Amino acid sequence: MAMLWKFMRVAKYSKTALSPKVKVRGIPTHSRHSSSKSVPSDFDANTPCSNTVELLGKAYPQDNYSNVTEKILSKVGKNLHNKKHHPLWLIKEQVKDHFYKQYIGRRGTPLFSVYDGLSPVVTVQQNFDSLLIPQNHASRRKEDNYYLNRDHMLRAHTSAHQWDLIHSGLDAFLAVGDVYRRDTIDNTHYPVFHQMEGVRLFSCHELFSNIRDGEGLQLFEQGHRTAHKQECHTMEAVRLVEFNLKQVLTKLVTHIFGDGLQVRWVDCYFPFTHPSFEMEINFQGEWMEVLGCGVMEQQLVNSAGAQDKIGWAFGLGLERLAMILYNIPDIRLFWSEDERFLKQFIVPHIWQKIKFQPLSRYPPLINDISFWLPSETYSKNDFYDLARSIGGDLIEKVVLVDEFTHPK
Repeated sequence: MAMLWKFMRVAKYSKTALSPKVKVRGIPTHSRHSSSKSVPSDFDANTPCSNTVELLGKAYPQDNYSNVTEKILSKVGKNLHNKKHHPLWLIKEQVKDHFYKQYIGRRGTPLFSVYDGLSPVVTVQQNFDSLLIPQNHASRRKEDNYYLNRDHMLRAHTSAHQWDLIHSGLDAFLAVGDVYRRDTIDNTHYPVFHQMEGVRLFSCHELFSNIRDGEGLQLFEQGHRTAHKQECHTMEAVRLVEFNLKQVLTKLVTHIFGDGLQVRWVDCYFPFTHPSFEMEINFQGEWMEVLGCGVMEQQLVNSAGAQDKIGWAFGLGLERLAMILYNIPDIRLFWSEDERFLKQFIVPHIWQKIKFQPLSRYPPLINDISFWLPSETYSKNDFYDLARSIGGDLIEKVVLVDEFTHPK
């Protein structure tokens, strides 16, 4: 059997003095070999095995889909977006404040409801099936998600709550929470991050009431799907929904980042919206993608019980906005408990300007690691999880430097 050799380079930065060192142990499989220099860690990699996973007061039986690590489980319930004066809380409150003041319902109350305490444990049906994500879609892979078992997982996006909230009768809402994805290790990726989901549904009257001679316009038709619309939507309805969506989001980012902000829209694909777009902003001379959005798939809306309505949805990452707005260079800093970091965000009001001041003067430490492993069972995210479990947040970046397949 041909054996694959991997050579990885691990870069670590510490905000404080380095903790005691431990040896990186080889992967405990007879066909794998690992060698390395020492890396700092305060995490015991030999956590005991169990037939169940205890999480948020519930027990989930493990099976061959279970792949969530103790390191990830330790993040559940932290709810950084709800910790007052945390930078992610500030971003959430800014968005919430904008929506509350900008969009008022008929009774003089905020049009959008906000849900920021929903459990991160969801069913596979909620995370994928309800959003029309095909069974063979790449986003379902174990290599990219944290499964408690075959039926339950840590949500990969706040979109997992769309169907339930629409089904409960809501027409306009924001859902905020921590989401979990197995990912690469660098300064902009972390296996736990925070999203905000926004949904707005329109009845025929709500969409066309301000349109001159709009009494005869309809939401639906029996047509054909094109690059610009779904087969069941009229072009007039789609154009108005798309215009409203882009107007709402442009107002939001302009309010956060300031007047004069350049915005552009890029066509893209999501299974649960069509047409779909990504918003990019020009910040300090560089174009950056900040959110995805689109006209909701009518099949999803119909299945949730809102057959007579059409709507839009968007999803944005709180870390991405905070890193841009506050000039925070590394996503790991959001998990810091260092007072020098946290005190910078204790401000009298949520809209006060803040510019992050770096903490560390320590130079980076570089470790080179090489190991053998069977090519047919290897997933790079398995190695990333191992590195995070042992090195924790001291590890800033892991880079594949070289690989070699033995001919035998």
